[in-house]
Amino acid sequence: MENKEFSKLILQNILQFVDEGIHIIDKNGKTIMYNDTMAQLEGLEKEIVLDKMFSDIFPSLDEETSTLFTVMKTGRPIIDRTQIYFNYKGQKITTINTTIPLFNDDGEKIGAIEIAKDITHMKKMSEKLLDLQNELTEKNKKGNILEISRYTFDDIVGKSKEIKAAIDIARRTSSLSSSVLIYGETGSGKELFAQSIHYEGIRKSKPFIAQNCAALPETLLEGLLFGTVKGSFTGAVDRPGLFEQANGGTLLLDEINSMGITLQAKLLRVLQEGYIRRIGGLKEIPVDVRIIATTNEDPKKAIEEGKLRKDLYYRLNVVSIVVPPLRDRKDDINLLCDHFIRKYNKKFSKDVWMLSQDVISDFMEYLWPGNVRELESMIEGAMNYITLDEHVLMKYHFPMYIDELRDSDINIGYEIDASKSLPEILETLEHRLIEKALKSSKYNISRAANSLGIKRQTLQHKIKKLKLD
Repeated sequence: MENKEFSKLILQNILQFVDEGIHIIDKNGKTIMYNDTMAQLEGLEKEIVLDKMFSDIFPSLDEETSTLFTVMKTGRPIIDRTQIYFNYKGQKITTINTTIPLFNDDGEKIGAIEIAKDITHMKKMSEKLLDLQNELTEKNKKGNILEISRYTFDDIVGKSKEIKAAIDIARRTSSLSSSVLIYGETGSGKELFAQSIHYEGIRKSKPFIAQNCAALPETLLEGLLFGTVKGSFTGAVDRPGLFEQANGGTLLLDEINSMGITLQAKLLRVLQEGYIRRIGGLKEIPVDVRIIATTNEDPKKAIEEGKLRKDLYYRLNVVSIVVPPLRDRKDDINLLCDHFIRKYNKKFSKDVWMLSQDVISDFMEYLWPGNVRELESMIEGAMNYITLDEHVLMKYHFPMYIDELRDSDINIGYEIDASKSLPEILETLEHRLIEKALKSSKYNISRAANSLGIKRQTLQHKIKKLKLD
């Protein structure tokens, strides 16, 4: 009995410090656990909720709108469902909930636990995004076209055979309406290709709308893409989605590999049938939209890992474009540097002519994990440091990146004593890689572990072992 009480005490303390809101009710609907995160999320004092009936505190919720009520009734878990409700203060809250029934050793249902992530702000922003996009679309239809960045193939800098091959395929497809799948690492320039295909193609006078699939939870992304019908859920209004707004034009779905599998199935149906239904609606709305999708990881690997549906891949991969990483097109580095120097000369009213030879040499050895985007950021940063009477970018103009250039993966094995044993060499490499990951993540253990591809606990163990703490 003491062990059970001790375990309960430990669990209660752990739940108080997790980032998600936790709400546990017993079989009668009384709150028995309500952590600080949930209290902050809902703007309530814990004392008001604990030992009170759930229905008294949240009168706007019922069996149709509450995941806790639904799970208590059905005994089945609910995973990642959006819930929009008003607390007893009248505040509107939007969460994504995972709710699980609780059973005792005899299989009797004794309560339910709700794990909630607050997306109220995210929901408001997605609705504003839709409204603003709709406003832009209406202005374009009336001829009041706003000045926004529009890229064509002339904006893609490079003469290497790798980039030329990608541009050639993209140009050929710009006069068609088939779906396109663009694969390239983050920062390699996938959106430049997508916009170039649109603005030099037969749909250039129609809307081009881009949406990052990793930016929103699946339920919000679904509403953003397909729109909503008034009354389909609490707070829902009649609002056209991005498919309707992009009608006749192009919809860029960036990082399609980050879209939830369930939503991928709905997207596939739209591509096959040519119509959408708004969330909560019954009306079939025909849409004529060209889809350009991008992925920042090998699509075949994404399929193997269950991140991308195979049938959707085949439907999107009618035209396949691979944008090469900067490390595979180093012949373009000088051209890109000249291009960015001209750009920031104009923006900052500077008169920079070139990079010093030692900087160029470092650039040619660096692996460029952030690709062209990283190179541009590097040049922009140096252009902030250089004075008006200087004309050549030197190493001391790149203070933020000197360590990265020095410790890049291609140089990570330099200065290793060949007389050392293999375990000693591996430990030295491990030490440097972990140290680099920690610096890059500003010593955020979770982000560093993710970049190294290991578990957080494993990284913590290695940090102690290598005395990096």
